Amino acid sequence: MAAALRTPAWVRLLPVLLLVADLVLEWAVPRTVAAGFLLTVAPVVVAFSAGPALVVGATAATVALQGLLALRAGHLAEQHHMWTYLATALAGAMGAGLAAQRRRQARDLVRVRAVADTLQHTVLRPVPARAGGLRTAGLYRPAQADVGIGGDLYEVCETRYGTRILLGDVRGKGLDAVRTVADVIGAFRVSAHETADLGELADKLDRHVRRAAEQDGDRELFVTAVLVQHRPGADRIDLVNRGHLAPLLLAPGSVGTASCPEGLPLGLGHLAAGPAEPPATVPLPPDRTLLLHTDGLTEARDRTGAFYPLAARLATLAATGPEAVVAFLDRDVRRHAGSLTDDVAVLAFTTG
Repeated sequence: MAAALRTPAWVRLLPVLLLVADLVLEWAVPRTVAAGFLLTVAPVVVAFSAGPALVVGATAATVALQGLLALRAGHLAEQHHMWTYLATALAGAMGAGLAAQRRRQARDLVRVRAVADTLQHTVLRPVPARAGGLRTAGLYRPAQADVGIGGDLYEVCETRYGTRILLGDVRGKGLDAVRTVADVIGAFRVSAHETADLGELADKLDRHVRRAAEQDGDRELFVTAVLVQHRPGADRIDLVNRGHLAPLLLAPGSVGTASCPEGLPLGLGHLAAGPAEPPATVPLPPDRTLLLHTDGLTEARDRTGAFYPLAARLATLAATGPEAVVAFLDRDVRRHAGSLTDDVAVLAFTTG
């Protein structure tokens, strides 16, 4: 974090370059012309990379140098040079104030970023290498890298009912989406430990999102989501899909879709014509990996506007363990799209 706030080298070199330019000009122009006028801005330039004390020192040195250059031309005490000395001193006072303010803002920024990083890791905890009977790996890339949290969400919980996993995508962007992400993850962390049936857990989250939408007056709020449950020792999982992209089943050279009925997104379940489908059971032997992802991955575009060919790229993999898949996608999607324009969340896991 401190490295991110460090002043670039070229900014630190500016005072030196200004001094060199002034001395070269002093040598090039006639002796009767004092080029020290250029140094009037030197204290302000120093303030962009140094503290108040150094700015004050640089100001004193600059005024002294201006005096020497004026003396060389025989103009030391002439009126326009006296005003130059005064202007440089005023620039030094303003530069010292600028340097002090810059340092205060840098300290404040460090504190704010520290708080933001803490909140990010509180809301979006790092994906564990193992969760219950699963090997897991995850990837999270917000479109705005300096924000840390976007509109995608995930969580992995170990409960008395087994390992439970949530991955979803909030409609919308910005701070409202981030607030919904934190709200849904919080509700999942509580309900996952208290609700035996995975379908009922999805229904609870659906009602929670709907209540939040009514309280905020946002009738268009919804969250697409996939919920997964794995019981220790089992070679299968239970799966509920609420309006999200279908999970993928991976093996070396093979990519398939995990078969599961698709319900309405969380927050819109009351619009369904009938009761929600029960959780689907999907075989997951140790040689298969289940991949959950958000549309920021499949909708990443290259310079020609072509979408990222997820299935085709995954079919080229010789190793499809969770760690290998996530590491490959992290590199490959950025190679395809350059900078991301949407949040990306990926979870991969297998049994054993």
